Amino acid sequence: MATYEEVKDIPNHPEKYLVDVRNASELKETGVLPSSINIPLPDLERALNMPDDLFTKAYGRDKPAIDAVLIFSCKAGGRAARAANLASTLGFVNAKAYKGSWTEWEEKQSQNI
Repeated sequence: MATYEEVKDIPNHPEKYLVDVRNASELKETGVLPSSINIPLPDLERALNMPDDLFTKAYGRDKPAIDAVLIFSCKAGGRAARAANLASTLGFVNAKAYKGSWTEWEEKQSQNI
C-alpha cells in the first residue's frame, strides 16, 4: 500500500507513476492529485498493453517499465486496489494502491491549509 506521504512526494520522483483510475467526470467534480495521470479503471488493461508510442501519445508520458513503481488512486481505495491487482497480473512488479485515495488526500490537504 502507498501512503499519503509517498503520494505527496510523487512530484519529486518522476520515475514513479501515480495513476488515478477514476472517471473523468469524477475528476472534474473533485480535482486531481498532483502529477497523476488519469486512466479510468475500465481502460487500464488496454492502456498497460499499449505499444510504448501509443501510450505516450495518449497519456503524455512514457509507458511505465515493468519494474516501475505504479501507485493507483481512486476515490476511496476500492478501485485502486483492483487496479494494482490488475497491473500485477499483467506483470508489473511494483504496483500498489493508495488505500486512502482521494478521500484521504482531500482530508489531509485541508488540514494543512
